[in-house]
Amino acid sequence: MADNKEQEHVSYQDIVEAEQRIRPEARVTPLLCSEVLDRISGRRVFLKPETLQRTGSFKFRGAYNRLQLIPEGERSAGVVACSSGNHAQGVAAAAGLLGMQATIVMPQDAPATKIERTKALGAEVVLYDRDQQDRDQIAKDLCAKRGATLVHPYEDTGIVAGQGTAGLEMVTQMRAQGVVPDAVLCCTGGGGLSSGVAIGVEHGFANTVLVTCEPEGFDDYARSLAKGERVANKRFGGSVCDAVLTPTPGKISFDILKDRRVASVVVSDEEALRAVAFAFTELKLVVEPGGAVALAAVLFDRLPAEMRSVAVVLSGGNVDADVMAKALSLPPIA
Repeated sequence: MADNKEQEHVSYQDIVEAEQRIRPEARVTPLLCSEVLDRISGRRVFLKPETLQRTGSFKFRGAYNRLQLIPEGERSAGVVACSSGNHAQGVAAAAGLLGMQATIVMPQDAPATKIERTKALGAEVVLYDRDQQDRDQIAKDLCAKRGATLVHPYEDTGIVAGQGTAGLEMVTQMRAQGVVPDAVLCCTGGGGLSSGVAIGVEHGFANTVLVTCEPEGFDDYARSLAKGERVANKRFGGSVCDAVLTPTPGKISFDILKDRRVASVVVSDEEALRAVAFAFTELKLVVEPGGAVALAAVLFDRLPAEMRSVAVVLSGGNVDADVMAKALSLPPIA
């Protein structure tokens, strides 16, 4: 793949090359089924638990791919990234494997678990006020001062290609079971995962619909796709689904998704939390609220009736104990 500054799109071949690049370090996550989930949803559901990926989310895929694209002569200056936690950990882990220094700009209200784990992976953490400060400007200033490479969580073709490897794996796994999904559901913030998976899945299943899944009040992707242009959220914070809170869809990802077979759904914070509890009690999986938005869409019947066979990406599992306790205190899904 060419350097991100020279390329403005992502191809299927880019994702194939990314898969080869990350194969030595990234995990192949399984494709799981649950009889209880099928019964409750009235659908055949396949789960891709990226919660079991290195650092607990799909973000390691894109981070490790992107950092390997940095020329050897530029790596000593390190990398800078903005993240509420999952991209932070992915970049920190990838940087450690490649002998690079990582600095992560994180919101002060990010889950404590994510901040602590990012530091434990060897990264420097710079905290900012999500409502008062511009994280992108802070990151750009750090890059200018240090000569470091900016690794954006979704506005980067190397990141998108790396995330798309989850889609490649899904196609292989579903073909092995003789299943063609009607839809693939992705938790969606900036759209790096959704757009990468869309490309990977489209090559194997041309008629499968990609479904973006977002929390209420932060449905910028749904509104953008409906309008045909990128629109912004009114708020920058205030949802328990911190992993998918972004100001507006990424340009790269939106350009990928706007002309493809895409649908959008929205769930409430409570529904996301109840999905977290369902994953814990019934699936025996730890999933954070932002990573459970797509699962909530299935559990609370947000999909058209004709989508009978669906694949769901559980995108992250880095959740604080108090959030898990809150989820488990809510009425169970029966």
